Amino acid sequence: MVKIGNIELGDFPLLLAPMEDVSDPPFRAVCKENGADLMYTEFISAEGLIRDADKSVQKLDIYNYERPIGIQIFGEKIESMREAAAIAENADPEIIDINYGCPVKKVACKGAGAGILLDLPKMQAMTSEIVKRVNKPVTVKTRLGWDEHSIKIEEVAMRLQDVGVQALTIHGRTRKQMYKGEANWSLIAKVKENPNIHIPIFGNGDIDSPQKALAYKNRYGIDGIMIGRAAIGYPWIFNEIKYFIATGNELRPPSISERVDVAKRHLNFSLEWKGERLGIFEMRRHYTNYFKRIPDFKSYRTRLVETEEPALILAILDEIKSQFSEIALV
Repeated sequence: MVKIGNIELGDFPLLLAPMEDVSDPPFRAVCKENGADLMYTEFISAEGLIRDADKSVQKLDIYNYERPIGIQIFGEKIESMREAAAIAENADPEIIDINYGCPVKKVACKGAGAGILLDLPKMQAMTSEIVKRVNKPVTVKTRLGWDEHSIKIEEVAMRLQDVGVQALTIHGRTRKQMYKGEANWSLIAKVKENPNIHIPIFGNGDIDSPQKALAYKNRYGIDGIMIGRAAIGYPWIFNEIKYFIATGNELRPPSISERVDVAKRHLNFSLEWKGERLGIFEMRRHYTNYFKRIPDFKSYRTRLVETEEPALILAILDEIKSQFSEIALV
């Protein structure tokens, strides 16, 4: 049984990655329905929280059906991160998570996210202050290093464990790689195999099928897997992985009708939570994957991403269900 603090997550938990403008409550809802064991919020700016910025505060919204859930924060100032962790804890998640992995320039080049991998003493000091400030378990998501010349992930893991972090997720790329190239899971495995590491180690990067999930589980010995991009528009991947690990067989892929129904639930929640303009805009990134591999679908996809009225989008989705109901996707 994998545990973070007193939180039991099963024998091989599947985690939903914190993805900006993706891992919001509407998306988390459909992932939870389809097998995600632990989810994290979008990353939230520490400065935004302590200044009570609307966008940051809204990201603290969590719902009981999502539990267990972690709130993820990022920032470059130790005192700001310490206070933001306390604010996040007041929203009553199960976990406080620290982002030491975001590679984007506006974050990393200011010393936050993956940028802190260039200053391990500061990373350790910041983490220590957060652990001391909150009562919830603290976890971390990070990368292998800043670039191929600065990979010290085993040292990072030891430093974080020493100051009280209770689980670590490692994305198998450096900051310099961004999302390019292949994730190096052998370095994640080295952390897991280190006899001095006792906290759960979760792997992240490139898991896009049940077959790969099982292969990496067996090959690298990690405690669980975090899934990001592969879940966008395809929340079924969590249950598909669980079923394949348990039985060695593939689940039947969701029918067109099932895809439409989930897309509609996702859209309606998005409209309710974010309002019409943002709710419609941010759903657009999901449609391609919801309806992947449907032949002759381009015109429908164009209509979905160009239509700005909720009733018309729902009508298009109903039309898709009717038009393609006989198609079996594999």
